[in-house]
Amino acid sequence: MALAGLAGCAHRPINPPIAKIEPDGGYRTHASLERREKINDDETLVILAFSGGGTRAAAFSYGVLEELRRTAVVVNGERRTMLDEVDIVTGVSGGSFTALSFALFGDRLFAEYEQRFLKRNVQDELIGRVLSPAQWPKLVGGTYGRSELAADYYDEILFGGATFDDLAAKAAPVAIVTGTDISTGARLAFTQGEFDLICSDLGKVRLARAAATSSAVPSVLSPVTYNNYGGTCGFKYPAWVQDVVNPSARGRPAGRALQRYREMDAFQNRAERPYLHLVDGGISDNLGIRSILETMEEIEASPRFRRSSDYGTVRRMAVVVVNARSSPRTDWDRSEKPPGIFSQIFQSSSVPIDRYSFESVELLKDIVARWGMRRELAIAKARLAGASEARAERLIPEVSLYAIDVSFDAIEDPQERRYFMDLPTSFVLPPEAVDRLREVAGQLLRASPQYQLLVQDLGGKPQ
Repeated sequence: MALAGLAGCAHRPINPPIAKIEPDGGYRTHASLERREKINDDETLVILAFSGGGTRAAAFSYGVLEELRRTAVVVNGERRTMLDEVDIVTGVSGGSFTALSFALFGDRLFAEYEQRFLKRNVQDELIGRVLSPAQWPKLVGGTYGRSELAADYYDEILFGGATFDDLAAKAAPVAIVTGTDISTGARLAFTQGEFDLICSDLGKVRLARAAATSSAVPSVLSPVTYNNYGGTCGFKYPAWVQDVVNPSARGRPAGRALQRYREMDAFQNRAERPYLHLVDGGISDNLGIRSILETMEEIEASPRFRRSSDYGTVRRMAVVVVNARSSPRTDWDRSEKPPGIFSQIFQSSSVPIDRYSFESVELLKDIVARWGMRRELAIAKARLAGASEARAERLIPEVSLYAIDVSFDAIEDPQERRYFMDLPTSFVLPPEAVDRLREVAGQLLRASPQYQLLVQDLGGKPQ
């Protein structure tokens, strides 16, 4: 009887192919931003980047959204909130749930998210489903893995079967979540522009499956498999590729942009890679800002990309990095005996991710400073060429960049900082911990000098 039951094993959903790329169709960043420009300030680009870290990250990023909602600004004479000015929200792992839910629900998020997800014992409920005999026929023998089971559960409690086509119809901030190709370590974002690489229709993919992909911790949850149809729909590389790949180009090629081109090229190889197995997005980018860094470097490296990109009206760009990095204490260095195998496995994966996350934030700050210096140099050259000071300023319009870091490291009280650093990376936390994460997120954002400057520049009053 057991074997007969297992014979009905389940199979994963299949992401559908596209025969031809429609540049203006589907869930694309530029199309969503155009819709946002009609309802918010088109001179200000606000990007939120939510890190991984289970419920800890989901609650911490939610607290930032709450604070943005409380912060009043004035845009074109109209009183608004900082939340109204958000254009893009990136998220990985735990942060992906907040990013996708915000884009889907809008203001409903603040009435429902806490009870539907943050204060729910998601972890035990998932474990209970995996251990339930009723689920075993799905999990044995087919291609329906533990992450597919998790995706179905996330639909029940949070997303309600919504797809990226549902997001494409909204004038909401663009939500970009990512998974990691376990074979190459490359990042694949859930936008139609990225799914063009594999010639697939993102619109039919469920948000719950994207969240399950972005949070599929290796060994704990199964990889999520997608069909790769790359090379069959006439994909054309963006304008910056020729400038960073062409060996005759002057100057050193932009390293991240060149690496990204190689990753894109690998996705095109359908013959050798008909299937892609994606895991936790935090492995390739635990802060969700790698795509932002690459885009900024592509703008720097490629004059042709600058001309083709619609950044002409942007005068302010703010990147709010919400980093829920934890660092639980250990007593390993007090003992001659080394840590056990499981502790070693956990630490060997988390330490490189944390160090990479730190370097990503510092690199963002470096790019902000470099853009300012390049503008000053360009203005000086224009003046030397005979342009008046006013004309030089008009030729090279100023883009103010705000790099805002919201992380536990900024907590001044050592005991309070240690409390948050010791919170586990899991999908269950005590309600008290969830509330404290939300509160401290608001405090840290308000205290950021860069955030205060942004609010002031938008006609608000820093608190």
